[in-house]
Amino acid sequence: MPKAPHAAHPFWTLHRQGARLNRALFRWSGGRVGGTFRGVPVLLLDHVGRRSGVARTNPLIYLDDAPDLVVVASKGGSDTHPAWFHNLMAMPTTDVELPGGVRRRVRPRVADGPERERLWGHLVQIYRPYASYATYTDREIPVVVLEPA
Repeated sequence: MPKAPHAAHPFWTLHRQGARLNRALFRWSGGRVGGTFRGVPVLLLDHVGRRSGVARTNPLIYLDDAPDLVVVASKGGSDTHPAWFHNLMAMPTTDVELPGGVRRRVRPRVADGPERERLWGHLVQIYRPYASYATYTDREIPVVVLEPA
């Protein structure tokens, strides 16, 4: 089976290693280390690869919109959503881990219309690079609501 064109690129290798380190530090410290990125809260999202069946965990910036959590599918590429987004949307429920070791069972859905606009505004307030990234892509960056399951 051929590798994806970016699979061996040094950036992606470094990116994967950084995500693994973040996950390990987050779990080891209960979120005291790795629980924020540039001052913004981070959660760990569990998902399973659609093709590989391999369990994966991604650290993601999130917005607490109680009782929901909100994440954004930003860095997939200029015209594609990230793999974790496709994996997540293929699952009826999954788990997230919040700082302090708190785990929640959640159900994903994509926000649209006025709800998306409201949440996007809040997400951009807590993490400004989302707004600049949105100018680099023609796709609408999905805002994913993780509802309690």
